[in-house]
Amino acid sequence: PNIHNSCHLFLINLLYLILYQGDPPCAPSHSAAQCRYALGMEDGTIPDSDITASSAWSDSTEAKHGRLSTGEGDGAWCPAGSVYPSGSEYLQVDLRTLHFLSLVGTQGRHAEGHGREFARSYRLRYSRDGHQWITWKDRWGQEVVSGNENTYDVVLKDLGPPIVARMVRFYPLADRVMSVCLRVELYGCLWNDGLKAYTAPVGHVMNLSGSLVYLNDSTYDGSTEGGMQFGGLGQLCDGILGGDDFIQSKELRVWPGYDYLGWSRDALGQGSVEVEFHFERPRVFHSMQVHSNNRHTQGVRVFNKVECYFKPGVLRPWLVPPLSFPVPLSDLKDPSSRPITLPLGGRPAQFLRCQFSFSDRWLLISEISFYSGVPTTVDPGPSWPPTTAPSPASTGLRTGEPGMPVAKDDSSDTSILIGCLVGIILLLLAVIVVILWRQYWKKILGKAQGSLSGDELRVHLSVPADNVVINNTHSYSSRYQRIHTFPDDRDRDGDAEYQEPSALLRSRGDLTDFHSPPGCGFDRDEKAVPTQEDPPPYPGAPPHPQLPSVPPPLSLPLGAASVPHYAEADIVSLQGVSGNNTYAVPALSAPTDCHPLPELPRQYLVFKEKLGEGQFGEVHLCEIENPQDLPSLEFPFNVRKGRPLLVAVKILRPDASKNARNDFLKEVKILSRLKDPNIIRLLGVCVSSDPLCMVTEYMESGDLNQYLSSRVLLDKAGPSHHAPTISYPALISMASQIASGMKFLSSLNFVHRDLATRNCLVGGERDQVGGEREIKIADFGMSRNLYAGDYYRIQGRAVLPIRWMAWECILMGKFTTASDVWAFGVTLWEMLNVCQAQPYPTLTDEQVIDNAGEFFRDQGRQVYLNRPAVCPQGLYELMLSCWNRDCKLRPSFNYIHSFLTEDAMNMV
Repeated sequence: PNIHNSCHLFLINLLYLILYQGDPPCAPSHSAAQCRYALGMEDGTIPDSDITASSAWSDSTEAKHGRLSTGEGDGAWCPAGSVYPSGSEYLQVDLRTLHFLSLVGTQGRHAEGHGREFARSYRLRYSRDGHQWITWKDRWGQEVVSGNENTYDVVLKDLGPPIVARMVRFYPLADRVMSVCLRVELYGCLWNDGLKAYTAPVGHVMNLSGSLVYLNDSTYDGSTEGGMQFGGLGQLCDGILGGDDFIQSKELRVWPGYDYLGWSRDALGQGSVEVEFHFERPRVFHSMQVHSNNRHTQGVRVFNKVECYFKPGVLRPWLVPPLSFPVPLSDLKDPSSRPITLPLGGRPAQFLRCQFSFSDRWLLISEISFYSGVPTTVDPGPSWPPTTAPSPASTGLRTGEPGMPVAKDDSSDTSILIGCLVGIILLLLAVIVVILWRQYWKKILGKAQGSLSGDELRVHLSVPADNVVINNTHSYSSRYQRIHTFPDDRDRDGDAEYQEPSALLRSRGDLTDFHSPPGCGFDRDEKAVPTQEDPPPYPGAPPHPQLPSVPPPLSLPLGAASVPHYAEADIVSLQGVSGNNTYAVPALSAPTDCHPLPELPRQYLVFKEKLGEGQFGEVHLCEIENPQDLPSLEFPFNVRKGRPLLVAVKILRPDASKNARNDFLKEVKILSRLKDPNIIRLLGVCVSSDPLCMVTEYMESGDLNQYLSSRVLLDKAGPSHHAPTISYPALISMASQIASGMKFLSSLNFVHRDLATRNCLVGGERDQVGGEREIKIADFGMSRNLYAGDYYRIQGRAVLPIRWMAWECILMGKFTTASDVWAFGVTLWEMLNVCQAQPYPTLTDEQVIDNAGEFFRDQGRQVYLNRPAVCPQGLYELMLSCWNRDCKLRPSFNYIHSFLTEDAMNMV
């Protein structure tokens, strides 16, 4: 055998063992989570010549002005005429090469406040060759994408399924004849795979104990005829790998078997499945990776053999004999799904045809990807030797018989052999170092996976006053500026929405910015990024979608440095006046124009009682005798003349530090932007002299915990019971109001971090909405001695509401919208128990922390809150989904609000 080739192969195999040590490398597949870079509309990388449109109103609104967040010309692309519901006008972007697109962004025409046009919805069409155009549909066949609600907000939509395309068209829609304008951006990355289409048999339906499992390629964008799918791409290259149980999907609200394309040997009538791959141009193929299911107890096994034929070009014949790969069957008793890597020997081709042989009744494949590259010179003629040995041109060998190398002179072989031996010695030393290094870290990680309890866990607890909650500082080129939104590291439902906070855009007059002269009271300029507002249930969803009753494991290795979240951004962590961190929010940009603070005369505030006390100040309950006499109040109140207005006054201690004063002013700015019916609102401030004060709403009936704990459920109250009662519909109505307020907070990427009934206020009888009391979210709970038992103190430094906190908050200090969803589930549990018990009433604080460690280890020993007696099973499943171990699989507040208003009210 040739020494050079043997040495080369040995070194490659040795490197493989060093790097992976038995673990297979990941296939170079794309995914919507990793491929989220701005492709150049906003920063100008995409030239004007590549942006075209069906028409334009004028030169100042032509296609080149349709760039996201820019204001050239008249501020956007506007078609020549009004848009009809049919949507024939379009804006087209040519990316010049194939790209993997996972996200699109749209915006209306703001034009510094003069614009009035935006698209409430739109359709997408795309093309890989500029001739055949395909209409994008989500996973449930819906074509219409919801768009903008105003002229300035940027709304980002996850594409589920993602798109592989060169050209994309946006078709703005309208429910009536109207004028629209549009600005857009595309997010993704280069489609390096080069795969243009694949042809495969249509997937089959499995009857599993009377239940149907649909194993079809539901996102395939080509044609179907005669039981074959051809000319398109689908689930075999969407970057989503199926799990061990093919019935369970990583996507929410999809049918069983969604993640796999599967075939029955009996239905197919042959012993193998043939899949043909068509690439843009000839490529050199090094290996192929196939992700296959092996649920052998249900008649599903990985293939036992693969035969691949290569075709160098369109007019070239298929080369024979094929490359054949027997697949070892030694570990087929393991039911885990697995990637199987097959070497392709560096062969050039433009078409591949691979036949996968059945090992059992069913073959299920989730993903197929290739390690390949574009050759500099390719001569794949019919005489190309169909062997695994390198060709003479690549090795420089003299040849005797075609395709067979002959020996070179001894001196050349000796020098190569010496070089190989030196390389082997160095690599063996490297192996030893790597193994020792890995063993060391395994010991470290073993400790983390062991007993996470007691004092050891307390070391890992998050201290809000000391930590920045989330701080990603990635650096990317201007060409690819990545959008840090993780709906999913996968997209959950194909219509995920992210909305940029309108207060952070140049929309003067929309929101009031407060300041304290000089310099508005802020120390630095800060910036926010687009954030997620999760979608409502998909159109046509079943009345009670199947929510996971047991959270699936987090798809990260133990000991990972970070976990994915609904949204990640630079976060400002403030030490609130009342001792708690107010809202964890994206860093706010300093306003260009500072408006005077709405100053309230102190003499109008009549002290009633002290609500609480914190490290830097106090919270007082006060009354304003005649609120109508104060025109400086932030908004008018529906208060009868002669009736006082209840307010909460946060007072900063006069001796507070400079940092505390700056935090106070930042807290004022934060609260001033929260304008929602279910959020406590800032009414004004007193900053003309010390002590500094902020005045917020307060509700007549106090906090929700005290309100509910004094009542009994209506169906539990006997005829002689004299206690006030409350009904199940009333509880659900209150919960839906809380979900509505949290939906608003999450749309701005605000993280509450202390959601509980103690931090929700209840309106009086005159504040009733639709017959139910009004509920507003606040943040006073931590400052009240009444609720000291709800907080766990960490070595005397900080307190945490651990019974309401997600496991990743307790162990990793990761506070996100997803952790607020967890807290909402606990809050709902409190409400359905009418606040008669603390969450986890049978566990001590230390045991609650131990339980967070069980979620971390994910060995099935974690404890969940039990189902309240009044709670229907469907509602309890919603609560369980809020406590999903994987934060990405927890429902959005948008979905929770929709579920509570539409479904939960009808449950018994």
